[in-house]
Amino acid sequence: QVQLVESGGGLVQAGGSLRLSCAASGSIFRINAMGWYRQAPGKQRELVAVIHSGSTTFYADSVKGRFTISRDNAKNTLYLQMNSLKPEDTAVYYCAADSLKVILTMSGVRWGQGTQVTVSS
Repeated sequence: QVQLVESGGGLVQAGGSLRLSCAASGSIFRINAMGWYRQAPGKQRELVAVIHSGSTTFYADSVKGRFTISRDNAKNTLYLQMNSLKPEDTAVYYCAADSLKVILTMSGVRWGQGTQVTVSS
């Protein structure tokens, strides 16, 4: 199983943009599904975006139209482009790579350190 390291978080004003990266320690070519999640203080971790079966994507309603998930198999990296950021997007963001079932259920996911995103109003 590949190790994943998230990066790209930071402090940004509302309306701004950030691009998160999730670098894998090995090849992600054969991994069917990858996802981004977030956890705000005092809240449960939630699924934000999924990419699977090549280029099929799914987004949580709260980020639809603002966030874009993509993967670069050549660079073994997953991305999350976040535009029109809102204060409610403030959270620690995590990535995962596994079967679609694991990505959707979060069952058995080994979480990394995540990357903090803070959006000021």
